[in-house]
Amino acid sequence: MSRRPRPLPGDDAGRFGRGPGTPPPARPGRDAAPGRMDRSDRSRTFPPLPQRSGARGLFAESWWGSAWLDALESTALDSARLARGRTYARDGNVDTINITPGRIAATVRGSRPRPYNVVIRLQELSSGEWTDLLDAIAADPAQLTALLAKELPRTVAESGVRLLPGPGDLVPRCSCPDHGHPCKHAAAVCFQVARLLDADPFVLLLMRGRGERELLDELSRRNATLTARESRSAQLAPPEAAPGPLSGARADARAAAAAASKANRGAKESPQVRPRAEARTDAEHRAASAPVEPAAGTHSPRGVLARDALADRLLPPLPPPMPLPPHPGQAHAFPDADGLPLDADAIEFLATDATARAHAYLSALHADITTPSAASPAYGPTPVARPDKPPTSGISPFPDLTPWQDGIRLAATAHPTAGLTATTRALYRDLAAATGRSVTDVARAVAAWRQGGLEGLTLLDTTWNPPAGDFDRARSALTAADLPALRPRHNHLTDPARGIQLRFGHDNRWYPYESDPGAEDWWPTGRADPDPVGALTALLGR
Repeated sequence: MSRRPRPLPGDDAGRFGRGPGTPPPARPGRDAAPGRMDRSDRSRTFPPLPQRSGARGLFAESWWGSAWLDALESTALDSARLARGRTYARDGNVDTINITPGRIAATVRGSRPRPYNVVIRLQELSSGEWTDLLDAIAADPAQLTALLAKELPRTVAESGVRLLPGPGDLVPRCSCPDHGHPCKHAAAVCFQVARLLDADPFVLLLMRGRGERELLDELSRRNATLTARESRSAQLAPPEAAPGPLSGARADARAAAAAASKANRGAKESPQVRPRAEARTDAEHRAASAPVEPAAGTHSPRGVLARDALADRLLPPLPPPMPLPPHPGQAHAFPDADGLPLDADAIEFLATDATARAHAYLSALHADITTPSAASPAYGPTPVARPDKPPTSGISPFPDLTPWQDGIRLAATAHPTAGLTATTRALYRDLAAATGRSVTDVARAVAAWRQGGLEGLTLLDTTWNPPAGDFDRARSALTAADLPALRPRHNHLTDPARGIQLRFGHDNRWYPYESDPGAEDWWPTGRADPDPVGALTALLGR
């Protein structure tokens, strides 16, 4: 798996942005407004932004976006890394960005095949700070109207609550080996986040701890409370006093906030299943739920069973399936797993593997074939159907794998080109302990999977007797090519003196093996070849 992100200096107990004596960040679940919180409102995922040319100004067109970049530049220790990060962002190297309270997570494509994981932390607002901020916004209808128009008023950002980050508030971490603060990958993410802030200032509020929907709901309630107080004050005022405007800007702002909250909620919930009671106020709900005494001589109407009312309903046809993308997508950045009994990198790898398998499966169905592409680097060549082992997976293009086979497949695809490094040794030890095998067995099996997928792994431990035909003609072809004569046994052609061997697979390909002369310790070497002359020539050339 990929290396876990390195800890920052002064990063106590694995937390971000907390030094000695600094209070812990506010927990979203404790500081949330009363009532049930929609957790999906506190997590937003943005697809990769398109490439964009230009210098710093184009990354921050709004004043609050410029303030965000000012916080980045005041934290940076090397302006050259900022320039490279700006180039990465401009060239579109930043993939999906996930934003949750106090955390920005993204993957950035760098010089290595596997993208780097970037996490940027900033402090969330406390419960008291949120109360002060929401009271200030609700007291001025113009501020609420500006927020609904995706504008951040300076009076909101420059109030007693510091909404925009200051110097040192952005704490980046990256899985790359660069020890810069920030590195070019983290800087690229910050530049792209500035573009997100330009388009929607609610992204900044989400970083500070609250989602857009819950903010609009809370602002609508506060605005309604203020409107009710003004209305009551006007009713209690003397007749000769001029009544204050009870509709006007505040009523318009309240209606706009309610409409925006309803639209936001409608984007996440189906209108057919959302109950109408959600739009009621608490007073209306109590009034509607209070028991009502029926009038004398009247009878309550009998209801209709839902299945009877919907029995004759005509369902619309299903929409056509979406077009299949040319390549599988990149897995989203996952939240930190600090303190949990799991590895976030392992989950990300498994999610990426599942995405690639699903894409290959849909590609097989779309092309009306029965096996996935042999060129897929994630799975290797897949053998054709074998008469001694009929397929049991239905229409799935993937054969059924035992836990041992699937573990070897994952180990082979986790580091498809890596040798026996410290990372692969640790991976092989874990797999050997889980399967009751030795580390040597795991390493040999991984080499066999990289050589030929499931068929290569099968040929590692089993032999079979091929029918007359290609196997018999192979010896004649080797002799005609003036290559060493090999001794046949089962599906093997072997020269023990030279320590070379060819194994014939069920897929009519030849798998080269080598060993120390006389040791009989055979290891897969090179790639499988449908031509025995080519396979042996490549083996002798090594």
